[in-house]
Amino acid sequence: MHRAWLGLGTNMGDKNTALAQAMQHIANLSATSIIKQSDIIETAAWGITDQPAFLNMAIEIQTTLPPGDLLNELLKIEETMGRVRTQKWGPRIIDIDILIYENIIMDTPELTLPHPFITQRSFVLIPLAQIAPELLLDGKTVGEWTKVVNS
Repeated sequence: MHRAWLGLGTNMGDKNTALAQAMQHIANLSATSIIKQSDIIETAAWGITDQPAFLNMAIEIQTTLPPGDLLNELLKIEETMGRVRTQKWGPRIIDIDILIYENIIMDTPELTLPHPFITQRSFVLIPLAQIAPELLLDGKTVGEWTKVVNS
């Protein structure tokens, strides 16, 4: 089994229901289980700021799926839930990102690990720090990065 940490976010429709449905879909993936989940936090939009606030959370999973297969399954969940990609950083019914997959570092056109911008995004760091404060990213723990971003 492999450990991975995912970020979930939504700013359209019934946001709490969208997060709950996404978690149920993830829990139903083959040989995948949710180990921990953060609180849900509300944050202002990032990137394109003229849109509704987001609800964000992080989860830790165990899976036998390799990173690329996990990404494909998460994209299918987003599509099943009605996500349509029309604008980068625009409004969305659901967004599920692989933040960290064990200690794997990769940069392909499809997937970059760890996820870029983690250390700049409090909406990712705050929930991730609730469930994995000691994870290392670029020489600092997630907990330390949270203090840097919020200072």
